[in-house]
Amino acid sequence: MNSSPPLGRVMQNFTASKTMALNTLAKQMEKAGHAVCNLTVGEPSEDTPEHIKDAIIKALRDGDTKYTQPSGKPEHRAVIATTMQRDYGLSYDAEQVIISVGGKQVIENAFHATLNPGDEVVLFEPYWTSYRDLVRMYDGVPVPVLTTAASGFKPMAEDLDRAISAKTKWVVVNSCNNPTGAKYSRADLLALAAVLRQKRCEHVWILSDDIYEKLAYDGQPFCTLAQLGDDLRVRTLILNGLSKSYMATGLRIGWGVGDAKLIAAMGAIQSQTISGAAAICQAAIPAALNGPQGHHAVQLARYRARRDLVVQKIRSIPGLDCTEPLGAFYVLADISGWFGKTTPDGDILHNDEAVCDYLLRRHFVATVPGSGFGAASGQFLRIAYAKDDAILAEALNRIAQAADQLR
Repeated sequence: MNSSPPLGRVMQNFTASKTMALNTLAKQMEKAGHAVCNLTVGEPSEDTPEHIKDAIIKALRDGDTKYTQPSGKPEHRAVIATTMQRDYGLSYDAEQVIISVGGKQVIENAFHATLNPGDEVVLFEPYWTSYRDLVRMYDGVPVPVLTTAASGFKPMAEDLDRAISAKTKWVVVNSCNNPTGAKYSRADLLALAAVLRQKRCEHVWILSDDIYEKLAYDGQPFCTLAQLGDDLRVRTLILNGLSKSYMATGLRIGWGVGDAKLIAAMGAIQSQTISGAAAICQAAIPAALNGPQGHHAVQLARYRARRDLVVQKIRSIPGLDCTEPLGAFYVLADISGWFGKTTPDGDILHNDEAVCDYLLRRHFVATVPGSGFGAASGQFLRIAYAKDDAILAEALNRIAQAADQLR
């Protein structure tokens, strides 16, 4: 019998994104005629601001369709560097900036440039689903540090201290957090910084994933580890982009800002892989960062209202609970109160996968199980509420109906 050649070793420990897989399934069900409320992907429902779209159109009409430097156009990298000084008081040169095809590409470049087989990467659990597999792609070892609802899903300094070893290459800090919505205060970061400043931790890189930095509801200034001293700044790679705060997920524009040696290595890798982000999409960067910013307040107010709606409704449904998130646009719902209950089809719910399947197959509400984000307890579902208000309200009503049908 004929068969294709075997795949590489990396696929033994590599899985597709659970979020993307469930989003695809939800869309397939929609095509089949089902009215699915899709709360899987973290994608703003609002349109990209007009001035950003106009910049892309102008670039296209001006013939800006050629290769750029692999790390991005120098003038756009300079805009990002200037923004870091303006917004956070952090001084960088354009050579310390790389523009990539979305934030994932920044992370992949960084891990590609630094990880050796057996190197460890500390992740605060629950964590964004792609971190783990991007570590495994280069034979690294993810080291989870458990966070709990009791602490607002923020790590304890002593737990981070225990997790770091001579093999640790990276510590990943994501604030505001996906999937928990946790936001780290300056005090929270200072506690982590005290651990990272120990002599035994001087070999550790820090990834500061700040992609949700403008989507915080607590009214307190956003802070990143790189702001806590030059000793940390030189080891910190800051990740950001246009996807969330500028409502432009499809442009696939992300960037990394950090040590010149690391950025140069990432640029060399990018020159051999993607060759660089699309020129017309890069044209959105100065328009976004230097153009009108009024949409941020509108977006934030809208998402705060949606967050409040989701939290209130989830807490009112028998068997469900959640922690109020301080940022991003996700609620991590504790569904353990449904465990042991029986669905109308006679299935007994025993973990997050079963609950996720029940909501999707019988009530056409698509969510993502917390285990897809490393939540080993299996007691959570992630609800992405960056959705149209009517869809979100309908989804919550269906979840309440799902609870009523359990016995």
